[in-house]
Amino acid sequence: MNAVKMAMIATLTSGLLFAAQGEPKTASNKGKKSGGEISQVVKTGNEASRLLLKTLGGNMKKHMKKGGPLEAFEFCSSHARELTEEVNAKLQAGVSVKRITLKPRNPLNEAKGDERDVLEALELLKKNGVRLPNHLVQKTEDGYKFYKPLKISKKVCLTCHGTDIDPTLEKKIRSIYKMDKAHGYKMGDLRGAIVVEIKK
Repeated sequence: MNAVKMAMIATLTSGLLFAAQGEPKTASNKGKKSGGEISQVVKTGNEASRLLLKTLGGNMKKHMKKGGPLEAFEFCSSHARELTEEVNAKLQAGVSVKRITLKPRNPLNEAKGDERDVLEALELLKKNGVRLPNHLVQKTEDGYKFYKPLKISKKVCLTCHGTDIDPTLEKKIRSIYKMDKAHGYKMGDLRGAIVVEIKK
């Protein structure tokens, strides 16, 4: 294994916690406090990511049913960020949620900095046959980041992100996103992650 791969795995394993739901019975008071804090971070992260997925997914499903992939894409391209902000407005103070990816359609969703490191490490682990966790928790200077990996789990996702996109739809995508990278996926591929930032 080369140095780059070793560094990426080290980034994942040392900078992130695979958050557990419960607390060990033998933990010290300090451990219990820390475990309780992580459990609360996981709860908050799950609630925020569920709300975002429900909001975006529900709207996409509605427009897909109403007008097919083209209408669903047009809605997503013009309203996804607005809907994300609406979700953020509903979250408690100090909590925010967003989507990130290594292959963005909208450049604003491109992972950068430590978030890019996390996705690259997850991608590397997946390529080496490691089953990815449902979530990760990263300690930051002013709180935590909760990551929920997003995989291509439904065939309908491949309509806009697969290897055989309808030419009319593809032309529309290219007209809005000149530098689109969010295509060529297969079932099970890592699409990106939802990140919930939780400040103390």
